[in-house]
Formats: sequence, structure tokens, C-alpha cells
Amino acid sequence: MELPTSYREVIEPLIAKARATLEAGQSLKPVTYIGNFATQEMRFVEWSTGDANAKDQTAYAIRMSAVEVDADFVLSISESWTIARDKANRHAKIIEQYGSIESSPYRVDALLFTLETRYGTWAGSGYPKPKGLSKKKRTFGEVVLERLKSMEGRFGRLLPPKPGQEAGESVPLQ
Repeated sequence: MELPTSYREVIEPLIAKARATLEAGQSLKPVTYIGNFATQEMRFVEWSTGDANAKDQTAYAIRMSAVEVDADFVLSISESWTIARDKANRHAKIIEQYGSIESSPYRVDALLFTLETRYGTWAGSGYPKPKGLSKKKRTFGEVVLERLKSMEGRFGRLLPPKPGQEAGESVPLQ
């Protein structure tokens, strides 16, 4: 299922902004954008990633902002690590052997984009690469968002339910 055009029109400039930040030689701070289509209100929450408590407080701040603006979507952008695609089927063994993805020699730098909507959650990755000959400036290619079956964890289910909808429940696309 493809992402509806209305969402794509809002998030593509935000993805472009992340690209411009890297291309300017700056680090990408983890951030979540919270938006309402009807009021055109948009807020953002920068993540605090120091420890589990800081992450919990960030998730709480995102959820509260989503309630305050009666959000239609939540877009999170962050830098992270993933395991090389050809090693993904060995994920559990790699974690067991090295203790974390970060410590693994199979670690790959990635930019993660997660979009939660009333119609489901989409996610995609960008893989940073040097921009030209610069050692500081980076860029990334096209980000393809794919619909997820589910999203769990502290940064999952950030949108509040609408009246008559259960928390985390998606409504069918029209």
C-alpha cells in the first residue's frame, strides 16, 4: 500500500531538510514532527537520548504534543545503526555475539524515517554517504517508505486515538 499523497506532500520537504542539514556538514539531531492537516499546525520535538528515562520523557512530550494539536501524523527522523542487509537474517546471533548493533562489525550507518498516521505506520531508511570529496558533508539517496505491519516500543503508537478508535488502531484508507 502506497503512502497517500497528502502525507507525501508534507513529509518530502522535511526529508529534504534532513538531507540539507547533512550536506551542510552538520549532524542530524533526532527530531519528531507532529502535524494537523485541518489547522496546518506543525510542532517538533527534539529527542533527548541520554538514557532510558530521557527517551521516555521524549516519547511523552511527543504524545502530549500530538494530543494538543489533535495530530494527524507524527514523523520521526533519526540517525542510527542497522545491520547490513545480507546479515539481517543473523540479527539475533550478531546481538548475542557483540552485545549490540553498535558494537558489531556488520553495523551500517542509517537515517531512519518513521511516519505514523491514522492509516498505519510507514518507515524507510537513507544511507549516508560522503558528498563529493568532503569528509564532513554527507548526503543520502531517495527514501522509500514502506507500510509496516506493526510498530512497538517507546516510539510506537504516538498518535492519540480518535473518538471511537482504539489506541494504535488503523483506519482503512479510502
